[in-house]
Order: sequence, then C-alpha cells, then structure tokens
Amino acid sequence: MSSSTVITNIATLVTNDPSLGDGSPLGLVRDAAVVIEGDRVVWTGDSSKAPATDNRVDADGRAALPGFVDSHSHLVFAGDRTEEFNARMSGRGYTAGGIRTTVAATRAASDEQLEANLTRYLSEALHQGTTTFETKSGYGLTVADEARALRIAAAHTDEVTYLGAHIVSPDYADDPAAYVALVTGEMLDACAPHARWIDVFCEKGAFDGDQARAILTAGKAKGLHPRIHANQLSYGPGVQLAVELDAASADHCTHLTDADVDALANGTTVATLLPGAEFSTRAAWPDARRLLDAGVTVALSTDCNPGSSFTSSVPFCIALAVRDMGMTPDEAVWSATAGGAAALRRTDVGHLTPGAHADLTLLDAPSHVHLAYRPGVPLVSGVWKRGVRVV
Repeated sequence: MSSSTVITNIATLVTNDPSLGDGSPLGLVRDAAVVIEGDRVVWTGDSSKAPATDNRVDADGRAALPGFVDSHSHLVFAGDRTEEFNARMSGRGYTAGGIRTTVAATRAASDEQLEANLTRYLSEALHQGTTTFETKSGYGLTVADEARALRIAAAHTDEVTYLGAHIVSPDYADDPAAYVALVTGEMLDACAPHARWIDVFCEKGAFDGDQARAILTAGKAKGLHPRIHANQLSYGPGVQLAVELDAASADHCTHLTDADVDALANGTTVATLLPGAEFSTRAAWPDARRLLDAGVTVALSTDCNPGSSFTSSVPFCIALAVRDMGMTPDEAVWSATAGGAAALRRTDVGHLTPGAHADLTLLDAPSHVHLAYRPGVPLVSGVWKRGVRVV
C-alpha cells in the first residue's frame, strides 16, 4: 500500500475549486492542509481537520498552489539566438535567419545533445514550479528531424505537439505547396505515433488560413487534436479557424477583432497568452482584460523557445500578465494552473482537490499574490510531482 502524507500549516492554499474556502475561482483555503496518497490528492481542507497520515510536512505558514501547467513551449532545439536578441534590444537590424538559424543548429545536433538541452530546461521549469508541460517539434522541418524531436519529447511528457508547420522549410522555399503536402503526408505519418496534438503557425510569412485548415484537418484525421499559433503578429484567420475546428487552444491572440473575441467566448477553445514573447520582442501586449471580461477562458504559458521568449519561468509570465496585460494576481495564477490544464483538456492537473494528481508548489511567501508582488524573486521552496517531492 502507498503511504500517505499531509502537508499542513499552509497559510493560503489555492485549490481552484470555487466550492471550497472563500468561494472565489481560486477556492482559497486559509490555514489549510493537503493529504497525498500515492500520486493523488485525497483530501483538502482546514489544517485542524486533517486526517491522520503516515507522514507529515509542516509548510510553516507558506502558500501552496497547484503546480504550473505550461501548455506552450518549444524545447527540442539546439543553439541559441543571443546575437539576434541583442540586436533587437539595441535597435539594430539583424538578418541571420531567425527560426532558420535554430533549424540549422537542431538538424546538426545529435539526439543526445537535443535531449540534454531538453532536460536542462525542464529542470529549470520544475524548480520554478512547473509540473506539467507541453512541448513541440518545429525546428527540424524534415521527416526524420521532426519525428526524432517528437520521439525525444515523448520520453518526458505526454503533451507532445507536432509542429512541422512552424515555417515553410528552407528546403521548400520556392514551393510552399509541396511542403504543405509533405507536412500533411509523409511527415504526418512519421510523426503522428509520437504526438497528441498538431499545431500550425497561421501568420503572414508562414501559413495562410487555407493551408492551416488543410494541415490541421489532416492531423485530426490521424487522431491528433488541433492547437494553433494564431493572431500573434497581425490580424488574421487563426482564431476563427481554431474555434471552427474545435482546437483546444489558440495561442498568442495578440491582434483580435470583436468577432474573434466573440468566437472564443462562445466556443471551447482556450486563449493562451504568452507574455514572454511580447517582452522579448517589444511587441504590443495581448489584452487579457478584454478577453476575460468577454468570458473567454485564458491560459498563461511561457512559449519557451530560443528566439522570441527564452524563459522557462511561469512566475515571470504571471508578473508580466499582472503588470502589463490587465490581469489581477488571482486571474493570472488561475490561468497558469487551471487555465493551462484547460488548454491541454486535462482534468487531472491544475487543481488541488481529491482525485487530482498530487502536483503542488510551495512558495516561500504567505500568499500566491507574491508571485506578482515580488517579481524576479525565486519564491518556489518546494515542488511535489505525482506525490513525490522533487524540489
């Protein structure tokens, strides 16, 4: 039989169950305890009412919340783009190739190098409270390189996304239609066994609405569920296409019409906002307040990638969302936990109630609000993943 553990003396517990505690969306319980048995939460409530367990951990007045659910990252890559970032932040032009630079480095790297890089950034994220993450291919753009990226990722997470349609491969620069045929044909056949999701960058200079529809529809026929990079750099068809195809998530959502917002509010597609990208490119911030006020489900994620958002820190993204995107601290924390779970269509993570995976983050602070109140400070003092303390 598995042993049981109570984490007690929690100053403020975020459960994400509005039937608990203060009745808010965060379901805040003061002076709380959580009981873990095996890899699951089996009890949540007032510390004074916690049942007897085999083991006891004293949180010593710290806050606890569900492990962060980072539903958008690009972690299978090689190299970095320091020079590009430095030029952009210094107001200088830079023409070394952007994503193509990473494609070349990734193709040249060994499997061992790619996996070492992946595990390095996963460790970074874990130590900052992330217990569930999604990651994509998209830096190989050949059948073999896309398939190996997904194979490497699948050894570390169930949330693997095929993104052969990141950009048109440099090998097909003069024939985008042939590349779309590859992405929806031989490459899809090789990649589908290793992935749960299919994604496409629907944007000027990448894939238009018709191409994106063809790619996502082909993926659905192979059993992959759609997500989409939508409306990041300009207004476009991405959000409407996401809702039409029942995509789990439309990611970025920076440039939205009223019709886009209405479509998201009336559909099941989550709007995943990625403030690290706006921070790193000095672009306009997504208007989270507009989306939330319309009733859209919002997730917050890092978009960790070597070009436009080289951060693995969900707490940093929470602080940005509160400071620059109109979110309250409560909304930002919900979006980085339960919102991320919704973007992955998961009901077993993102909350701390009986039956959920015992994924829990302990902060060296009395309240989750400190994630935005004390930006840049390493507040995570403990992490449990599937019932095991890993930090």
